Amino acid sequence: MVIQDNIMMRDAQEVLRARLPDGWRIDFDQAEGARNNKRADTRLQVSGPDGRSARLAVYSRRSLQPRGVLVLRAQLQDFPEDDLMVVAPYLSPSVRERLVEAGLGFVDLTGNVRVALSSPGLFIETSGADVNPDRSARPSRSLRGGKAGRIVRTLLDRKEPSGVRALAAIAGVNPGYVSRIVTLLDDQALIERSGRGRIVSVDWPRLLDRWSQDSPLSSRGPQAMCLEPRGLAELTSRLGTSGLHYAVTGTLAVSGLAPVAAAHLAVVYVDDVRSAVSALDLRIAERGANVMLIEPEDEWVFEGSALRSGLSAVSISQAAADLLTSPGRGPAEAEALIAWMRENEGAWRG
Repeated sequence: MVIQDNIMMRDAQEVLRARLPDGWRIDFDQAEGARNNKRADTRLQVSGPDGRSARLAVYSRRSLQPRGVLVLRAQLQDFPEDDLMVVAPYLSPSVRERLVEAGLGFVDLTGNVRVALSSPGLFIETSGADVNPDRSARPSRSLRGGKAGRIVRTLLDRKEPSGVRALAAIAGVNPGYVSRIVTLLDDQALIERSGRGRIVSVDWPRLLDRWSQDSPLSSRGPQAMCLEPRGLAELTSRLGTSGLHYAVTGTLAVSGLAPVAAAHLAVVYVDDVRSAVSALDLRIAERGANVMLIEPEDEWVFEGSALRSGLSAVSISQAAADLLTSPGRGPAEAEALIAWMRENEGAWRG
C-alpha cells in the first residue's frame, strides 16, 4: 500500500509539473525531515523563475467523499502550516467544489488540478475527468428512480428532523432502502445527522442539484413531444376541462413565483400519455413541439401538487429539479427559482 501511495504521489507530481508555467519547477521539499509537523504525507516545494518558493503540504487519499473533505478540513484548522493540497487518483466534481470552499488545493491523476499560491503568485486550474475512470471505484448507489425520489422529496419539503423509520413511513419506502440512501447522502455531506443517526439538517440546494444529476427529467418515465398548433393558452384552457389527472411542471408550474420568461414548452405529467394526446387534441411532433407529456414511473411526482394560476402544478421542489435538466432555458430558470426558494424557504418547506 505504501508503494501504491508513492507511485500515486509521483504521478501527481508529474501531472502538476506538466501544468506549471515556463520557468517554474516543483521538487520534493528537502527540508521536510527537519520540520516538526509530520501530519502531511509529503511536502513539495514550488519555485518561481525569480527564485522565490512556497511549500505545499500534501495529503494523499486513495478515495475521497465530500464528507471526508469536511473531516480533513476540521482536522487541519488548528494546525497553521504551508499551503495545503490533496492528491488522489480521482476527485469528483462535488468533492472538488468542497475542496475549493475549504481552501484546499488538489491534484488528481485525471488532470483535475487547482493550485493557488500568494507568494510566489501562482494560480493553476485545469479540468480532467468528471466521471471516475475506474468503474470498480464508482459509487454503487445513486438517487435515480422513484423510491429514491420519494426520499429526496421528503427531505427537501420537510424541515422537521427525521429518523430512518419516520422517513420511510412518510415516503412509503422500505426502511432498509431508506437507510442505504441516507448513508449515501451522509457520505456526500448533503445531510447532517445527530449522534443517534437522526437527520437534523439538509443542504437542500446541493441535494436538489445532486438529485437532478442522478435523475434528470428524461428519466422520469415514457414521454411524448407534441404540438399544440393553437398555442399554449389553448393547452392550458383544455387542461382545466379535460378531466385528466395531470400536473404541470417546469416554467408553467412556477411562472407566478420566480422571475421566469413566458413558457415556450409546456411540460405536463399525466397518468397515460396516449389518452392525454387524444384528450388534449395534440399532434405528435418531434420538431417544433411545444408540449412534453410525461407518464411518470412513480405517482409521487403528483404529491404536494397545488393549484397555481388556475393549473394543477407539482411541488416547488419537483419543479426546480425538473427545470435543472429541462431543454432550452430550463437550467437558467431553475437558478432563478432556487434563488426565490432561498429567500422564501418558509413558503415551500413545511
